[in-house]
Amino acid sequence: SELKSATQLVAQGELGHQVPVRSPDEIGQLTASFNQMSADLAKANQLRRQMTADIAHDLRTPLSVLQGYTEALDDGKLTGNSEIYQSMHRQVKHLNRLVDDLRTLSLADAGQLSLHPMAVAPRDLLEHTVLIYAQQAEKQQVALELEIPEQLPQIKVDLDRLVQVLGNLISNALRHTPAGGHIRLTAENSQQQLVLRVTDSGAGIDPEDLPHVFDRFYRGDKSRSVNGESGLGLAIARSIVEAHNGRIIVTSTVGQGTTFTITLPTL
Repeated sequence: SELKSATQLVAQGELGHQVPVRSPDEIGQLTASFNQMSADLAKANQLRRQMTADIAHDLRTPLSVLQGYTEALDDGKLTGNSEIYQSMHRQVKHLNRLVDDLRTLSLADAGQLSLHPMAVAPRDLLEHTVLIYAQQAEKQQVALELEIPEQLPQIKVDLDRLVQVLGNLISNALRHTPAGGHIRLTAENSQQQLVLRVTDSGAGIDPEDLPHVFDRFYRGDKSRSVNGESGLGLAIARSIVEAHNGRIIVTSTVGQGTTFTITLPTL
């Protein structure tokens, strides 16, 4: 039968093979389910191939830089100085960041991301995060603002992981917000959910890039910078939020700015 032949083709690696649905009965429903499974397998395989290519791309640049420096130093064409060593150190840090981020995503995909939840006051979470990035924001002449009501219910989260998420969003905003702009963190309680927002007055994200900002290694011009970043930060942010039974979305207007909204269950 067509379905049996198609099953054999998929088993042999021809993913994405489809079979016409010729009837609404049980066989037809089984065929439709097969088609969906086949399409899902093909998509997963494509994503795996793309991710492998992206990882190779991200590894190639710093490794090429390091190879160039070490060969030039060994040949005597370059004399080691502070500037060269700092550049080499930056490339090594980038490689370490990429490896760490890949490991975090791998654990999240396997449902093995280590979390240490505890009761946390939203104000403590936000104030702690703002303190970390205040100096960088001041250096870039970007106002880092915090607006939070006095009374908010606690949330049960891994504090370090949530700081990682918010820090990633702030770092992303700082890369795309010019001097004189602002980044605002807000929090509110809505229907037993804590709603956190990180809003910037930066360049905004193009509409065609917006659906892909959480994709791994996505290289939209406004969604993510690869300057010293692994290209996995927003994907990791989503994985961490979802591991806390939360949700993260993004809205943006080109030329006006971007808002990331996180919702988390309250205690």
